[in-house]
This record gives sequence, C-alpha cells and structure tokens, in this order.
Amino acid sequence: MDAIMRESSFAQYIMKQGIEQGERRSTIGAILDVLEIRFDLSEAHPLSARIAAIDDLQRLKQLLRSAVQVSSLEAFQQILDEAD
Repeated sequence: MDAIMRESSFAQYIMKQGIEQGERRSTIGAILDVLEIRFDLSEAHPLSARIAAIDDLQRLKQLLRSAVQVSSLEAFQQILDEAD
C-alpha cells in the first residue's frame, strides 16, 4: 500500500511538472505573439531568447500583461531589464 501511495504521489508530481511546463511554454508563446503583433518583434530578436529563457511562470504572466499594456518595445524591454 505504501509503495502505491509513493508511486501515486510521484505520478502526481510528474503530471504537475508537465502541466506547469506546458503553461510556461504557452505563456512564452503568448508574450511573443503579442510583441510580434504590436511591435513587429521577430523570433530572431534577442528579446525573444531572453523571454524564452525565463522559468518563473508568475514572472511570465506579469510580462504577458505588460506586453499588452506597454506603449513601446523599448518600454517592455525596460520592464524585462528591471527583473534581471
């Protein structure tokens, strides 16, 4: 019974990690889409790689909100720089 509980906990942990990774990738994609639509940001732009390297999901969610609200790509970059 203990082995089943441990396996179940481990499986839940793995599933949670997979869900978080999927949400992270989705949020990164959304940020890049917003920046591309609003400011014509290309995938080759160095900002794209910096955003893709962020692991913190909450930080990514904040950046998504910022991407929608900022008035320029430079303003977004300044927000990104503040976190580094």
